Amino acid sequence: MKNTHLVKLILGLTSATVFISLIIVIFFCFKRRARNGHNDVESPEIKHRDEIEIEDLLTFQGGEDLIISDILDAPGEVIGKSNYGTLYKALFLRSNCVRLLRFLRPICTTRAKDFGEAIHLLSSIRHPNLVPLLGFYSGPRGEKLLVHPFFRHGSLAQFIRDGNAESHKWTIVYRISIGIAKGLDHLHTGFQKPVIHGNLKLKNILLDRNYQPYISDFGLHLLLNPTAGQEMLEASAADGYKAPELIKMKDASEQTDVYSLGIILLELLSGKERINENPTNDNDFHLPTFMRNAVLDRRITDLYHPDINESTVTEETVLKFFQLAMACCSPSPSLRPNIRQVLWRLEEIGR
Repeated sequence: MKNTHLVKLILGLTSATVFISLIIVIFFCFKRRARNGHNDVESPEIKHRDEIEIEDLLTFQGGEDLIISDILDAPGEVIGKSNYGTLYKALFLRSNCVRLLRFLRPICTTRAKDFGEAIHLLSSIRHPNLVPLLGFYSGPRGEKLLVHPFFRHGSLAQFIRDGNAESHKWTIVYRISIGIAKGLDHLHTGFQKPVIHGNLKLKNILLDRNYQPYISDFGLHLLLNPTAGQEMLEASAADGYKAPELIKMKDASEQTDVYSLGIILLELLSGKERINENPTNDNDFHLPTFMRNAVLDRRITDLYHPDINESTVTEETVLKFFQLAMACCSPSPSLRPNIRQVLWRLEEIGR
């Protein structure tokens, strides 16, 4: 009997010792894996071409000389804010070069795999009328920074608001319009699958000193989660650019981009920004009366006059431009021209 109790005691102690040893081994294994970044939580480390590493800098055409310290040490001035991010005018000290930095809030971005695929797509897009992506930085706390060129002459919205005399010239209106159309045409037709802008507006068109336009923010919605994407769409609606049929950002299409382009063409011709008076009403697609009147009454300084030989445009030409813009803003997507048709008609108007 005593021997039986002794065996039980030994077995009990042995089991306890094995159990404790097992716990210790498991603890050290997890500690080692955590140190190497291989814990059981899904890691955003790069394992495939379409994923983004923690604390990594990717550089693209035009930004090959970027290094992480350029981004992290750059003094910046806030020039724009939204629910999903902040825009900075940043001075890169090493090169004494001003760049545009876009910070995306981690809580607003999409999952790592989708984000990586979108970055690789956007970084490959190059066109004379599109703002290129020069670099991308992903920080250890999930922060994400996109690097773009900075355009000192500001946005098309500023150009129109300032009432610059150049904004009344047909030659400038036409140059900006056809440049925007060419950039959007490249997005819609230059790839195997169309790249949808999703947020085309005056603020997202930048100008150089020669009034050449550069479309920015194209495809930015691809980097955002559904909630942030919907907030972007609501802001677009408040500014008057949302097509009436568009309910969710994931349904944005070539037709909804063309609608936004039509609004921009009217704003260029009228010299006024369009504001949607009732953005919560999806059926409120009619342009305000003041916009129509402004287009028809606006004084284009280089219209044809019989006594001025160097004039460049007739009222008939301006009317054709107006009619094209209105066709782009048709409430029915099927009645809107596609971007290639818009470009052809603009080229005909300019002849």
